[in-house]
Amino acid sequence: MARVKAVVLSYAGSHEHQDNHRMILKPLGIEDRGSASSLIGRKVIWKTPTGRKMVGKVIKTHGNRGEVKAYFNPGLPGQALGDIVEII
Repeated sequence: MARVKAVVLSYAGSHEHQDNHRMILKPLGIEDRGSASSLIGRKVIWKTPTGRKMVGKVIKTHGNRGEVKAYFNPGLPGQALGDIVEII
């Protein structure tokens, strides 16, 4: 499968807790859980405004509309919300 672009939707967690290392991503062009499951284990790259690359990994699907959860260490900053990442 080729590279896929995705939008960073939010941090994972509940109403009381925010997990700064896990992000919910919406891959563009993927609309169901089955297609999203093919992305598990792939690398995710976010480029900072200064040009540095932060690398994460897709760990599991999230919901039925094609979203996935990705783990980053260190976690992504708040300015990454709404930005585009690349799933390799």
